Amino acid sequence: MRIALLRLTTLGSLVLALSACGGGGGGGDSSTTPSPTTNPGGTGGTTSLTYVANSYSPSSSFAARCAVPRTGTDPGTGKPYPDQGGSVLSENFWLRSWTHELYLWYREVADRDPALDATSLAYFNTRKTSAVTASGRARDQFHFTYTTADWEALSQSGVSAGYGIEWVLLATTPPRAAVVAYTEPGSPAVAANLTRGVRVLRIDGVDLVNDNTQAGVDTLNAGLYPSAAGQSHTFQVQELNGTTRTLTMVSANVTSAPVQSVQIYATGSGASVGYMLFNDHLATAESALYNAFTQLRNANVADLVLDIRYNGGGYVAIASEVGYMIAGSAASGRVFETTQFNDQYAASINPVTGGTNSPENFRSAAAGLSLTAGTALPTLNLTRVFVITGGGTCSASESIINGLRGIGLQVIQIGTGTCGKPYGFYPTDNCGTTYFSIQFQGINAAGFGDYPDGFAPQYPAGNSGVLLPGCAVADDFTKPLGDVNERRLAAALYYRTNGSCSPALTLAPASATSGAVAASGDLQAADPLALKSPARPWREERILGLPSRIP
Repeated sequence: MRIALLRLTTLGSLVLALSACGGGGGGGDSSTTPSPTTNPGGTGGTTSLTYVANSYSPSSSFAARCAVPRTGTDPGTGKPYPDQGGSVLSENFWLRSWTHELYLWYREVADRDPALDATSLAYFNTRKTSAVTASGRARDQFHFTYTTADWEALSQSGVSAGYGIEWVLLATTPPRAAVVAYTEPGSPAVAANLTRGVRVLRIDGVDLVNDNTQAGVDTLNAGLYPSAAGQSHTFQVQELNGTTRTLTMVSANVTSAPVQSVQIYATGSGASVGYMLFNDHLATAESALYNAFTQLRNANVADLVLDIRYNGGGYVAIASEVGYMIAGSAASGRVFETTQFNDQYAASINPVTGGTNSPENFRSAAAGLSLTAGTALPTLNLTRVFVITGGGTCSASESIINGLRGIGLQVIQIGTGTCGKPYGFYPTDNCGTTYFSIQFQGINAAGFGDYPDGFAPQYPAGNSGVLLPGCAVADDFTKPLGDVNERRLAAALYYRTNGSCSPALTLAPASATSGAVAASGDLQAADPLALKSPARPWREERILGLPSRIP
């Protein structure tokens, strides 16, 4: 099921809208005055569903009462599905109580009669806050669902339908510009010789740059993001040298490679510097990161440039392992992140699991996501790290920054401001849908977790967010990632040598904030809009629960 749609509007803008079949958006409907509603639970339900404003029964009393019950064995738990006969209404009552119990900002969600929405997705989309941050952005930027089967396949294996391309926008209004940020090994994109910086001009005959019709927009959407494997689309593209060509790609089930381009650079001082592109906190990242850090440790690197400019997040366990593999002995036995739930619970209680709210320590051994649980992790034992960031650096990626800062490690930031998401959740299944609703805030060992407008480099002055040492630098699509001449990597290496920012590489203050984009012809964009796969909005999240959900 396609749970998100890239919508090129007829006004020419590109907007990533989190939605699904039959879905709707928005916060709680405070303008509606609900009246009591009584309905049977459905074909197999025996409990009447009666709505009384601001009165909540336990969510467990409505759990697994499904409009379409599943049968057979749940591959996520190895047990029979718990589903019983029910209705959309009983599923909505579960959502209402579950949100009231666990949503971090439950006090800001206006109560609403579950009978007012004909689908559970529509009702779920009303169960969130409408509050904004100091900069005016929505505090809850991500509130979404998957089919449970799709979620398990994506989160554990990284498999999704597509071409193996991460697209970015350099301009969101005509003349638009969409280019390749990176590709996945062995994908249709690699077979088509598509590389970083290649620009899309036309898809299936439709002009991506200037078309302003809804029919054209729909064609472009279908071509950029095929909904299943086996779909064929024709692209006209422009190479970095200006030549154009036409190619056809057939979508496939592509497995993401979460760690790419591990490099070791010699320096004039004799010390070596390591680099890695880390794109996803997938379960499979655990083994890939183990191999990458082992390679860097064996090379005795003196510094690391961790490139997370396109990494939207994922499992916190992976983030804590990365933190340990960077810091080593300084992180041993220390708190990486503590989860803070809503004010209905004591700090010592985890209301999702029902157990103790224990902090996530820096993990010196594998959690068992794609390595054998307990495998000792390699470490570089560094006292500082250079991180390359952008507006797509989010959630679990930000927790690496925050967690390391919490134990006193110096984090030097190169790029632009991060997304600002110190929040997360436990993916929760009910009736075949896995729901993602903010349940906690992450706090580091120093007690800090307040960065809703992200982290940003402190130079030049004028940037917003929590300021870190470092330099605001444009994303550079004229060079491969890992190339020492790519602007952001070059700026990190310059800072390492000189202890300051290169004036030739640093952005002006007005261009240095997250969300800025460049003119359509500029392949050195301040902070382009990274178009994450519509099938994977979870990449912008901080996720607890191993490996996929709480049973």
